[in-house]
Amino acid sequence: MSRPRLIPVLLLSGSGLVKSVRFKGHRYIGDPLNAARIFNELKADELIFLDIQASREGRCISLDFVNELAEELTMPFSVGGGITSIEQIRSIVRAGVEKVVIGTHAVEPDFVRQAAYEFGSSTISVCIDVKKTFWRGDRVHVKNGRVATQYDPIGFARSMEDAGAGELIIQPIDRDGTMSGLDVALINSISTQVTVPVVALGGAGNTADLIEGIQKGMASAVAAGSLFVFRDADRGVLINYPSDKRFLENYA
Repeated sequence: MSRPRLIPVLLLSGSGLVKSVRFKGHRYIGDPLNAARIFNELKADELIFLDIQASREGRCISLDFVNELAEELTMPFSVGGGITSIEQIRSIVRAGVEKVVIGTHAVEPDFVRQAAYEFGSSTISVCIDVKKTFWRGDRVHVKNGRVATQYDPIGFARSMEDAGAGELIIQPIDRDGTMSGLDVALINSISTQVTVPVVALGGAGNTADLIEGIQKGMASAVAAGSLFVFRDADRGVLINYPSDKRFLENYA
């Protein structure tokens, strides 16, 4: 079995790269294309770029930006943000993107189903943002975490698999940017109920957290934002990525 993927996730707001804590307090940390170049030079397994304002503003991630990324990167990469149509996906795929990430519009399963039919399941990744609610427990949230839905994460994950999604990114909002550890229980509860790859995102602060996501969470891949853009818990900006990723090999 191959080593699990280790994936930096970068957030785009306007023309800048930002980082959040629990989806709030977005801090500018640099130029997105420059960060992409550095991760390319560091030979990251994969890169995910998400435009966090796109759904709120009723638009799709900029195709011009996607084209610029495609010119810079030699590694596989995915993009997401405000994707609501087959034509948008077609334009993004034509630019050279390996996968598109669907978030808010995934609450329309027929859209995911049509996208998977048109482009193949391997092209369609669904990001599931999860937050605890007072009365109903964990619920899927959309529009950058601002709107709660009726869906519980396990049932929603199953419905996305049934619709044809080829990968699920699970992100607990309360762990975002905290570097306090992955929500292993949540990741495991979904990983053990679906057969498609699950990417654990949100909260990783060190190598041990990544290993735990694979070993206990049963994730197929682990992803992080803060871990790869900050030097340490003091949050001095430093784009980084481990040169030796063999620490994950024993947990594949």
